Amino acid sequence: MREPAMLCAGPWKTGLLPELGGAIAYLTRCGRDVLRRAPEGVDDPLATGCFPLVPYANRIAHGRFSFAGEAHRLPLNFGDHPHSLHGIGWQSPWTMNMAGEAEAVMELRHAGGGGWPWAFRAEQRLALDDDGLTICLLLTNEGDRTMPAGLGLHPYFPRDASTRLMMATQRMWEGDETMIPTRAVAPGTFGDWSAGSGLPECLIDNSFDGWTGHAAIDGADGVTRIGAIGARTVHLYAPPGETFLCVEPVSHLPDALNQDFAIDTLDPGETLALKMRITS
Repeated sequence: MREPAMLCAGPWKTGLLPELGGAIAYLTRCGRDVLRRAPEGVDDPLATGCFPLVPYANRIAHGRFSFAGEAHRLPLNFGDHPHSLHGIGWQSPWTMNMAGEAEAVMELRHAGGGGWPWAFRAEQRLALDDDGLTICLLLTNEGDRTMPAGLGLHPYFPRDASTRLMMATQRMWEGDETMIPTRAVAPGTFGDWSAGSGLPECLIDNSFDGWTGHAAIDGADGVTRIGAIGARTVHLYAPPGETFLCVEPVSHLPDALNQDFAIDTLDPGETLALKMRITS
């Protein structure tokens, strides 16, 4: 894997790996890791600091869904996991369309096929400034018929025993043993995130809706703030014993194409956008 393309602004630096699923290798402020740092020579997007979820987020049960009266089957793309996961973008090479000192654009074009018959263009527009990083993720329908559309970002934030999470939501979705949502429960099941809570030593892999679009992670090295626009929901992934925490802004709940959950559609030429801002 080649060296990440680096952007700099004020105390901030970030490294980009377009050929590795459009991933971010690192994000630092004054040399401190704000996103988890990918190891040297990384070849798996799941070991990076952040990657995009496009043209859908999270899981589609068994890779099967129907849309506009047609049945579709996606590859099962995550080892022996029984569902399709995270979309197409994270396992596809992106192209660096523009890179300046503090700004870059990475692009992915999909001509259709591979279980997702709709042609699309995806863009990540990244910009650093003195206060942080902004990522705008765009999805445009380049086909000739309406397509379902979902977006998300999958950032990994450093975590230790002192880490506390603050965010306000209305509901948490419990899942079955394969993490497909089954029912809505109180958002404080794992902790009172609205007041700021530590993370229990158990697996959290759940979506929360009614999210305000704001979250803060308070750890040993200070506070990291996350703001999102275009995210109906936030997915929280915090496996026990790990040194990271994922707070993922997403436009729809898992398995929305098979359940009565809101998901966007795009007519030919239309664009869906999601924006995440990270400050510290």
